[in-house]
Amino acid sequence: MSADCQNCNRRTALGHSGFTLTELLIVVAITGIIAAIAVPAMLRARRTGNEASAIGSLRALNGAESSYAAVAGKGGFAPLIATLATPCPASNAAFISPDLSIDPAIKSGYTITMGPSAASSPGPLDCNGAATITAYYTTAVPVSAGLSGLRAFASTASGAIFFDSTGVAPTEAQMAPGGGGTTIQ
Repeated sequence: MSADCQNCNRRTALGHSGFTLTELLIVVAITGIIAAIAVPAMLRARRTGNEASAIGSLRALNGAESSYAAVAGKGGFAPLIATLATPCPASNAAFISPDLSIDPAIKSGYTITMGPSAASSPGPLDCNGAATITAYYTTAVPVSAGLSGLRAFASTASGAIFFDSTGVAPTEAQMAPGGGGTTIQ
């Protein structure tokens, strides 16, 4: 038997088999390198997913406002998200999903708000006797700019969704024709 083999048998017999400190440090270093490469990509993917969810939320609000105006608002729009969550007396179906039923709604790292636009005036009473408005303005702003999302979004009754890369919602003036706002393609 060779000397190396005798040492192996002696270590195993004494219960000293296992990894050396050097081997463990190498595994930890490799794991750290892999994590350093993967974490930024994961954060980018999460921000992109949050932004897609914010755009979807504004589209859902635009659709809910259109349905509300046609069915309940007698041509007027709901002034608040919570109004869209209230069904008409003859129905039990709200105009918006429960995850967007409060003012402001926080969903997927974005704060979603809705209110009357600057050009709005009072509208007729809706099916529940609540006041409506003639125009609305919705926004989706990152809860933590740079972490939960990079861009902020806004929309009006036109249905177009605008974005601003600074994390601040586009203003109604920027969304007006010739205002310089950028729409989602």
